[in-house]
Amino acid sequence: MSVKADSKKEKTDRCCDGPCDLDVAKIRADFPILSRQVNGKRLIYLDSAATTQKPESVIRAITEYYSLHNANVHRGIHTLADEATTAYENTRHKIAAFINSDYEEIVYTRNATEALNTIAFSYGRAHLKPGDRIVITQMEHHANLVPWIMLSKETGAELAYIPITDDGYLDLSHIGEIINSKTKIVSLTHMSNVLGTINPVEEIAELAHKAGAVIVLDAAQSVPHLAVDVKALNIDFMAFSAHKMLGPTGLGILYGRRELLNDLQPFEFGGEMIRKVTFDDVTWNDLPYKFEAGTPHIAGAYAFGPAIDYLNELGMDNIRAHEIELTRYTLNRLAELDFIKVYGPTDPNHRGGAVTFNDVNIHPHDLATFLDTQGIAVRAGHHCAQPLHRLLGTVATTRASFYMYNTKSEVDLLTEALKESRRYFGYV
Repeated sequence: MSVKADSKKEKTDRCCDGPCDLDVAKIRADFPILSRQVNGKRLIYLDSAATTQKPESVIRAITEYYSLHNANVHRGIHTLADEATTAYENTRHKIAAFINSDYEEIVYTRNATEALNTIAFSYGRAHLKPGDRIVITQMEHHANLVPWIMLSKETGAELAYIPITDDGYLDLSHIGEIINSKTKIVSLTHMSNVLGTINPVEEIAELAHKAGAVIVLDAAQSVPHLAVDVKALNIDFMAFSAHKMLGPTGLGILYGRRELLNDLQPFEFGGEMIRKVTFDDVTWNDLPYKFEAGTPHIAGAYAFGPAIDYLNELGMDNIRAHEIELTRYTLNRLAELDFIKVYGPTDPNHRGGAVTFNDVNIHPHDLATFLDTQGIAVRAGHHCAQPLHRLLGTVATTRASFYMYNTKSEVDLLTEALKESRRYFGYV
């Protein structure tokens, strides 16, 4: 795969007119689905916050695993089992390097949601009692909201929220009162899937640790789009998903500091995660295996390795620079439309590449359906963030979200389609 631009001029021309080192045309050629048509139009895929498209190397890896290496991992001593295990664990090493963690601190899960549930019910049940406090934010995805609601009901712990400002940032004006001496867990999104806001994790982590709390990061939207270093962020737990960063569905990642994971009881029980079982007792396996019960998503881990390789070759700083420029362009184009309301920060340097908006007259579901007739795939609904939408004064929004394969010309087509939708629904 050759994705680097060859000259300064090419960098400008090929990276969406932005200051990065991506050749978007060559990148797009690596994604077979981007060449197809939808409803007679060229596909414009603007739904990467929900799931990203997959490059040929990832698609090929899935077939390769089942065609050449299909076997269960770890205990088998035959060649296929050894090959599958080696690839499975090699990907774990790649993940650890990608976020600057240790190998033993990477636990495979089904998705980021399961990772967050594991943290809530393994760590939370063991450390919370009535009167303790769990702190989250008002912009959380349900995956980082519902587990804490249920855990607070179960344990009697209090649930407190960091509010948001009108322009989509966290309101930290009373953070010292919210994260208090009773706080045991602080859990927040790194990058909002609705507002796009990138939150000040290091600052909040410092406050959490001073209060004696652990900090949990929902990084499902951030790890695919910018360089994330768990040691630099000084976080205790983190969750993210392979499918939002070019990998297969059905594979999530739980990061936890070794000393915390060693102290935890597993969330699920069965095969693979045990060292010794008698008729009346169990001894757990070493990290990270004590949290991985049953046969895992081996093909998913096998194919996630090439996805990480692809991201590393592009460079996360380049991906981030591309998305900043693309988001800036999108915000400017949407600002030309007086019938469009955009949510979240206006500074693209403080947000990710998910731009959520509404037409003042057209319901998001109707708008998304019309855009689909134009070959444009966007998301419509509450984006698994119903409480946040109530704060925004709406039940649903439309979301266009970008990745390294999107271009300004696609944003232009989106803008023209939004204008056309007004004519179609009779508002012009």
